[in-house]
Amino acid sequence: MATSCDQLKKIQGHPCFGGNHQKNGRMHLAVAPRCNIKCGYCSRKHDCANESRPGVTSRLITPAEAILKVREVMASPLVGPIIKVIGIAGPGDPLANEETFETFRLVGEEFPNLIKCMSTNGLMLPDAIDRLHGLELHSLTVTLNALDPAVGARIYSHINYNGKRYSGIEAAEILVANQLEGIRRAVGYGMTVKVNTVYIPGVNEDQVPLIGRKIKELGAFVMNIMPLIPQADFAHVAPPSPEALDAVRKRNELIIGQFKHCRQCRADAVGLIGHDVKAGEPLHALPLAM
Repeated sequence: MATSCDQLKKIQGHPCFGGNHQKNGRMHLAVAPRCNIKCGYCSRKHDCANESRPGVTSRLITPAEAILKVREVMASPLVGPIIKVIGIAGPGDPLANEETFETFRLVGEEFPNLIKCMSTNGLMLPDAIDRLHGLELHSLTVTLNALDPAVGARIYSHINYNGKRYSGIEAAEILVANQLEGIRRAVGYGMTVKVNTVYIPGVNEDQVPLIGRKIKELGAFVMNIMPLIPQADFAHVAPPSPEALDAVRKRNELIIGQFKHCRQCRADAVGLIGHDVKAGEPLHALPLAM
């Protein structure tokens, strides 16, 4: 599907999809605590103010608290003008939490000009895509780490789907099928889709170009190859070096556009990429990029 003029305009304002990340900011709302899969590289057990990684938040908030926070931030003369995107990225999976849909509804009613964005593991995406379209979700990120279920089984220990727990290759088969179908349907609805792939040395490096080709075929807009953060089941695995990561991105750039400014943000990030308001700081404390 061709990218419309409206999509291109919004992408220019979206720092996580290739827009100007030094001038345009985003606000993540940590309203989604529950998760439906167990990723081997994910740990949500601790938080400190200087920690920046997915799954981290200083505190969970309700949809009612979220809209109050959006009002506060948008009313700030320093921070409000730079916020272009309202995102929900956890700390669990947004689609495993009804609070996600209520929060997007409240934001859409009061701040219709803000881009609504969500990050998901994709397990529930085919089931939820019609609702997301109805809420006018513009940008969608799906984390897809393997196409081969045998590789996926090394990354995910289990999934919870439709009231049943699956593990091993069976779990990975369901997850991958739903991820690909969800991406296909999101593109069909005109959503701008980014795919995140966590590069885990010794586990999924051969999957990365295959993922790139497949998502290009499905109509994804951009790919974001992220380095492993060694923790949880993969605490013993060394992350790729900056040189190795750069080489993988350059090779895959021949297949699909690559997003290279990701900082693997917290679930409650507010501000510019790399220049966030830290938890507990007043809004006037935001360090703006030059």
